[in-house]
Amino acid sequence: MLAYVDGVWSTSDEARISVLDHGLLYGDGVFEGIRFYRGRPFLLDRHLDRLASSARAIALILPVALGELAALCREAVARTGLADGYLRLIVTRGRGALGVSPHTCVCPSVILIAAPLALYPPDAYRDGIVLVTSSLRRAAPDALPPQVKTLNYLTSVLASIEARRQGAHEALVLNGQGAIAECTADNVFLVSNGRIRTPSVGHGALAGITRDLVLRLALADGLVVEETLLTPADAWTADELFLTGTGAEVVPVRSIDGRPVGENGRPVTERVAALFRRHVASGGW
Repeated sequence: MLAYVDGVWSTSDEARISVLDHGLLYGDGVFEGIRFYRGRPFLLDRHLDRLASSARAIALILPVALGELAALCREAVARTGLADGYLRLIVTRGRGALGVSPHTCVCPSVILIAAPLALYPPDAYRDGIVLVTSSLRRAAPDALPPQVKTLNYLTSVLASIEARRQGAHEALVLNGQGAIAECTADNVFLVSNGRIRTPSVGHGALAGITRDLVLRLALADGLVVEETLLTPADAWTADELFLTGTGAEVVPVRSIDGRPVGENGRPVTERVAALFRRHVASGGW
């Protein structure tokens, strides 16, 4: 792994941040996970726009322009020598005094990690993953809006622990009203009677970059897509389930809460996955 911290390139083992960085102390910062394919960051502009929006939402002024961050990401890809991999771009509030107030943080820190990535093994894309519903709930929009991609990921961390303890790969997270929001790190899609359905952003789903791309590709290919309120029962009775995310790309689900999914095939999921792969391969992004 390669790392960049405030102008210094090093290996990930050698990278250093201050113990007084408010990103470490309080989760005060924002981030983006960005794939790169064939030496090019995928949908980089959209990721950087979302980073800027998240920063504005928490009153964090980015220390460098988006164009400079884009150049930094491209340099990181070139330095790795990898054709395909993953970038984690982080902007923290920076070093400050102990105490939650950021008024002592003079300058935000920019951190970039570049590494290979294999979120799921190949058989997961063939056979599907196991999903369970978490007992935790996504924060309400008037608390910490899920559309803001901050370093505060404790709900997802605890839900992931819960899933692993139950022998599952991922956890479905509901909102405070019991509707499906998203998974710990991915967006969720249901297929019922040939129609693709996914929770709306208003119900607690992150406005995922891959989610948005899949929606656009599916619509352009003539599939029926609906953003709507969904409950666990909708997932339990769906014909197909799949997840999308920067790391996951498009991965099918084989069971949820002990209920098998896709026993009669996954034609829509496979079609969507093929659309995604073709888009990546086209290089027209």
